Amino acid sequence: MKKNTQELLEILNSTDKIETYLSNFPEVVPQEPLPIALEKLLSEKNLKKSQCIKTSGLPRTYAYQIFSGERTPSRDKLLALCLAMHLTPTEVHTLFCATGYPDLYAKNQRDSVYIFAFNKHLSPIETNELLMELKMDLMEI
Repeated sequence: MKKNTQELLEILNSTDKIETYLSNFPEVVPQEPLPIALEKLLSEKNLKKSQCIKTSGLPRTYAYQIFSGERTPSRDKLLALCLAMHLTPTEVHTLFCATGYPDLYAKNQRDSVYIFAFNKHLSPIETNELLMELKMDLMEI
């Protein structure tokens, strides 16, 4: 049975050997580099990279550099790509783990707008329009 994060943390806090912990809990997934995680999601969702880049509103060259690993995007630029790819909040979490960015947090108003946007499959432009209506900082694309 899979353990939740709190249960895993309690076990980890009481373990003597990290190797035992890692071998006993396969749900502790090794972190993939961002380019690999992005390519995997494109493949799983049968998406075209060029179309996602166009929909994201990011400069084409810059976006391809993100996919190749030459550039690490800002949180906002990664969110724009994620919205263009119609990812779920769980899939966004995977990409945020790869970059070290904090997860979308429901108690943060701006992050709540993003969670709503992902659940409603809004585009980056529609999300920015919503942020503007709510008088919040726009996503920097």
